[in-house]
Amino acid sequence: MMDQQKENKMGYMPMWQLIVSMSLPMVIAMLVQACYNIVDSIYISRYSDAALAAVSYAFPAQNLMIGCATGIGVGVNSLLSRSLGEKNYKRANRCAGNGLILALFGYLIFLVFGLFFAGWFISFQTSTADIIECGREYLSVCCVFSFGIFGEILFERLMQATGRTLLTMFTQGIGAIVNIVLDPVFIFGYFGLPAMGAKGAAIATVLGQIIAFIIAAILNHTKNLEVKLTRDAFHLERDIVGRILEVGIPSILMVGIGSLMTTGMNKILNKFSDLAVTVFGVYFKLQSFAFMPVFGLNNGVIPVIAFNYGAGHKKRMISAVKIACIIATGFMCIGLIIMQIFPAQALLLFDANEEMLSIGVPALRTISLSFIFAGVCIALSSVFQALGHGKYSAIVSAARQLLILLPVAYLFSLTGKLELVWLSFPIAELMSITVSLALYIRIYKKVIKCLPDRD
Repeated sequence: MMDQQKENKMGYMPMWQLIVSMSLPMVIAMLVQACYNIVDSIYISRYSDAALAAVSYAFPAQNLMIGCATGIGVGVNSLLSRSLGEKNYKRANRCAGNGLILALFGYLIFLVFGLFFAGWFISFQTSTADIIECGREYLSVCCVFSFGIFGEILFERLMQATGRTLLTMFTQGIGAIVNIVLDPVFIFGYFGLPAMGAKGAAIATVLGQIIAFIIAAILNHTKNLEVKLTRDAFHLERDIVGRILEVGIPSILMVGIGSLMTTGMNKILNKFSDLAVTVFGVYFKLQSFAFMPVFGLNNGVIPVIAFNYGAGHKKRMISAVKIACIIATGFMCIGLIIMQIFPAQALLLFDANEEMLSIGVPALRTISLSFIFAGVCIALSSVFQALGHGKYSAIVSAARQLLILLPVAYLFSLTGKLELVWLSFPIAELMSITVSLALYIRIYKKVIKCLPDRD
């Protein structure tokens, strides 16, 4: 076991090299995911405007589902990495087993939602009948078969916690390829199949997730030798579950708050038109090219910080935070430049007409101004999550989206000028970075500064 610990690269590799090696596969995987999310919507936009709008209305619930899976995974990742840093391999194994049980509970919740509440959720946001039906079909399929995404994310986080991010890139890549290949088959009805529109896109998505889940489970069993899922690992332990949820619940709340914000924005924008909601949904697809790499960086940095915290390497922790902020800001600046220069070209990917361009171009240019601050906020959230203070991330997210973004957007909507509504995003993000920096200073003084450095 001692040799195993000594060989773990998170404890000795130069930090720039370590973060790049840990994060690059995740960044690539996230870019692939962003690509197939956009391909989904591009295909759907060519099927019908109603189908594209339906996916936009379904997005908050679908995002919450993925957020719950990710939150459980983040909690497992943080505790497992810390346990490995402390050489507590027994707790690491039990952490993995308890995480799988929590993932199963999460799936059952969304199974019920997909069976009984999907149609209600869409009709809450719009009264257009064909959009409601398309949205119900799409969301039901995504939720009923969500065991794929819950299983995929959990097993990927187990491999990330031990530094095997190349394997997670492989599983995510396979899932994305399956989705992209099957999208036109099910959406437009090739090889004798009926054209299923939005429902077909959902079927392609869940099949990709299920295949990625199976591959991730196999790789974890055969390649991730530091984590052993024995029978003893599957006994629920209050302490382990509590520690997983301590980190995971704030992460889930962050996504839940985001879904609530999106639902609220859809209601505000629906007062202008369904097209305004569609533009907002398209923006979320496009912005993923900027945000997904940063989330990939975040996933790679969390185990690095958690491991070095457990091992008592203070200087390495601080170095990881600085490097993460620099790289995250770089990614977001690239996204900002693209959104400012090529907004029309981006919208034309979704078969945009003149009306959509007139709404979408100023929307993309205005909202993307928030990118300047968002990178640092996401990077700092990795610190909060890795050190078991995920509640700080939830505080920032709640303040940004519920206390600033939605109220400001609503007030601007009363003017009847849609272009003013988009300004609420950079205003909210400016507040977000202020709060994030204040909380980081707090956690530095209370936790990081007091840590005995064993370097």
